[in-house]
Amino acid sequence: MHMREVWPGESYPLGATWDGVGTGFSVFSEVADRVELCLFSGSGAEERIVLPEVDGFVWHGYLPGVLPGQRYGYRVHGPFEPRRGLRCNPAKLLLDPYAKAVEGEAEWNEALFSYRFTDPDKLNSDDSAPFMPKNVVVNPFFDWGTDRPPRTPYHQTVIYEAHVRGLTMRHPAVPEAQRGTYAGLAHPAVIEHLSSLGVTAIELMPVHQFVPEHALVARGLTNYWGYNTIAYLAPHNAYAATGQRGEQVQEFKAMVRALHEAGIEVILDVVYNHTAEGDHMGPTLAFRGIDNASYYRLHDGDRRYHLDYTGCGNSLNARSPHALQLIMDSLRYWVLEMHVDGFRFDLAAALARELHDVDRLSAFFDLIQQDPVISQVKLIAEPWDVGPGGYQVGNFPPLWTEWNGKYRDTVRDFWRGSHSALPEFASRLTGSQDLYALSGRRPVASINFVTCHDGFTLTDLVSYDSKHNEANGEDNRDGTDDNRSWNCGVEGPTDDPEIVRLRGRQRRNLLTTLFLSQGVPMMLSGDEFGRTQGGNNNAYCQDNEVSWLDWTLAESESELLTFVRSLVRLRSRHPVFQRRRFFRGRMPGDGKGDLVWLTPHGEEMSAADWQTGYAKSLTVYLNGEAITELGPRGERIVDDSFLMLINAHHEDMTFTLPGGAFGGTWHPVMDTADETEPLRESPGPPLPPESAVPVVGRSIQLFRQPRPS
Repeated sequence: MHMREVWPGESYPLGATWDGVGTGFSVFSEVADRVELCLFSGSGAEERIVLPEVDGFVWHGYLPGVLPGQRYGYRVHGPFEPRRGLRCNPAKLLLDPYAKAVEGEAEWNEALFSYRFTDPDKLNSDDSAPFMPKNVVVNPFFDWGTDRPPRTPYHQTVIYEAHVRGLTMRHPAVPEAQRGTYAGLAHPAVIEHLSSLGVTAIELMPVHQFVPEHALVARGLTNYWGYNTIAYLAPHNAYAATGQRGEQVQEFKAMVRALHEAGIEVILDVVYNHTAEGDHMGPTLAFRGIDNASYYRLHDGDRRYHLDYTGCGNSLNARSPHALQLIMDSLRYWVLEMHVDGFRFDLAAALARELHDVDRLSAFFDLIQQDPVISQVKLIAEPWDVGPGGYQVGNFPPLWTEWNGKYRDTVRDFWRGSHSALPEFASRLTGSQDLYALSGRRPVASINFVTCHDGFTLTDLVSYDSKHNEANGEDNRDGTDDNRSWNCGVEGPTDDPEIVRLRGRQRRNLLTTLFLSQGVPMMLSGDEFGRTQGGNNNAYCQDNEVSWLDWTLAESESELLTFVRSLVRLRSRHPVFQRRRFFRGRMPGDGKGDLVWLTPHGEEMSAADWQTGYAKSLTVYLNGEAITELGPRGERIVDDSFLMLINAHHEDMTFTLPGGAFGGTWHPVMDTADETEPLRESPGPPLPPESAVPVVGRSIQLFRQPRPS
């Protein structure tokens, strides 16, 4: 057999790095006695090469002549002592934690596990290579042309949360071979739709290479959402029109370039809190066999077991310098090499646990703060995990924005008619100052959302009181029961015209609240044209029509789509809805102030008005002449002023437009009770101060007062 030439190479960068002549390989393991690099031919034949050097626990070597497209993996020789947290097993082919591409998928077989199913204490020495995906050496070079990050300021950002596969699987204009892929997302018809909505950033559900859980596959399902990562630098191969030999990297880059050309940022939903290897009974695919104790949080009392703050069996060890290095190297790679514009961190509180408590000063936050690359992109936290004390909305450091779960809950409660929601609704509408101001943060720290991938769609939120997850195969036990939804009188689809009208109005109310709130709005893909999941609020395993967008709705629900486009356009044109600082209200000597709360009668709200537990209606005055922040060149910003007449009561009410200091004529702009033209492109005839305005139950009206010429 031909003896391959092996040079010492370098310990950095980690992973497989092609330099035009050959490829350097390096992998970290503090517990290994020996590391073998395994090269695979097109026929699947395996060649094993012992990495010749180790520096600082990084095993490395350089192979001249190894080119992009080469498939590879590792075998790590070392102790297998589960009670001490050591789980090396050279019978298991391991993926490279720094792999930039993965080919194939895991084929579930007992060989993937380091123990025998019949005897969990017995070592399983079956070779896992025939059932494992393989890493691929990639060509890093790509013609980015004149690509530049859009760098949209937070206050002007509109986020669209989407799934690469689900967004395009049923799009009629996307060629069939490109549906469900990065190329499909980059198709001009898809980008035109995003641009027509006024979207400035698309937040993609996980695109890091992931593995569906064994139990799901056994039930004939899959992990559709992708929150089960196994390779943090590799774009998921199943989302590529051509996922062989590393082409998915080039396809992903082309997608980013196309979106940037349209002025749309790319934000990745990243899962650094756990991996696809699960708990101690899970498979050995990568991290577990390389250095279990460095990559995972283990129980101090019995290191066989993993600490689980994620509900997924394990937690990545963000206290370990090597695990932290992997996270940071991965983040920098996606920014510098893949040109993405930001990240949404799944269960981010799990990354902030030093010992057990969530710590705002943890090493993870320190590294982010000082990093010259990562600190300059958009950083969005899902500010909770499933561990004790894990709900941390409002507690992340100043660089961070957060998915504001309190916004979602409060807005849902308000519009479904819950009592005592008015004061908190007012706070959420104006940027959640109670959550973010004390830590020196601003309204843009709040990522506002009413719906997201996890839960009901907008249409289902107004059509179902209860979840309907039977298709998931878990007897409807999965998914939250705290939906804060209201079916408007009938569970599920109905032909009752009154209920259909009410549901349409409720959708417009929720969307209007979202886009006219201070902070950063995030919309779930498909909500713009009424997508439904049939009441499934946990469609994580539904890779089918339940989750894929039905683009025929863009025609049948064209009125809703037109409304959303007009609503986003209204927001983008008026700085008063995009404040960078919190409202001050009415300060002494401040005239009308920048924000005034009024009763439906047009009088300023008193303390007693706020304390009325059954209050569901109010008027909000937004003063476009009192914007305190300056424009990009130091200029004063002046906008029109607006009145929001909000009636969440089930009965119609007559509002009175304010007079006195708020005098002047008011032009009607929006009425969510109007089914034919809820948002006017041209304002209606002006109304004088103190005019009586009938407002339908559960609706919003918006009035505009033009700025002085």
